Amino acid sequence: MKKELPHTSHAGKIFLIRHARPMVSKKGYFSASDARTFISDYDAAEVEAFVLQHEAIPYQDIKQVYCSTLVRSQLTAKQIFGEDVKMVIRHEFREFERKIFSLPLLRLPIRLWLVSARALWMMGLNSRGIETFRQAKKRARECAALLANDAQQESAVILVAHGLLNNFIRWYLQDMGWKDSLHEGSGFLSVTVMEKKSPGS
Repeated sequence: MKKELPHTSHAGKIFLIRHARPMVSKKGYFSASDARTFISDYDAAEVEAFVLQHEAIPYQDIKQVYCSTLVRSQLTAKQIFGEDVKMVIRHEFREFERKIFSLPLLRLPIRLWLVSARALWMMGLNSRGIETFRQAKKRARECAALLANDAQQESAVILVAHGLLNNFIRWYLQDMGWKDSLHEGSGFLSVTVMEKKSPGS
């Protein structure tokens, strides 16, 4: 009697893609007011033109892409996958919020404003009126669970979103047993691919 080989099955792959570079200038020194305007402009900006032909992405199989409510996420998804792909736009996939603190007489490079604002926010010192770091992490964990659930039915689940959010989703997926098969960091248009074998495989 021929012995049957054990059946090996896999969940689909999860692709985490960061948006393209927004067309907004970071040159010069910014007051606190200028830095707040920069964040508003960044969130509303179009992205640079690009071509992403990534060997890991199964373009022909992609019918649906998750993106955030921020325009840079949606524009990037359209440039990568074309106008015909179904974009599922969800508030949960927006980037972690930033709030510029008040230092009215100081002018700094925008990167310093952003890094300082983010660090204070993570310490719980700069979150009045916006989502707290704890709430943001909870949201990222829920995003990871949503993607992992979809990957049980789909061969490829695509999220085009944001650097910090994608990083936290990746870490929570790792906690759920997913592994990187590709990780390109968190720069613009970086791609992370995660896979998970089914129990018993």
